[in-house]
Amino acid sequence: MTSPSYRDGNALAGPLSQIFAVDPTIAWRRCPHCGLTGSLAQLRVYGPDPGLTGRCPGCEALALRVVEKPEHLWLQLGTTQGAFRFPRL
Repeated sequence: MTSPSYRDGNALAGPLSQIFAVDPTIAWRRCPHCGLTGSLAQLRVYGPDPGLTGRCPGCEALALRVVEKPEHLWLQLGTTQGAFRFPRL
């Protein structure tokens, strides 16, 4: 049996801890596509390049994307075209 090509949402804890004061992996979400609810830690995370991409474990819809650059961290939520840019700590 081969291992899956993704990690769970706990892989997002390090990058997101740079912009959130609380543990982001315990945040709950509801998928707008399939309605599945669960914590960020339950996302399927692919990457690392060009960034970590968290997808719904129910339907594989994009939940978020985190891209780390030397000076900034980019955060995209859902499938919108925009992203947030945070300075690196």
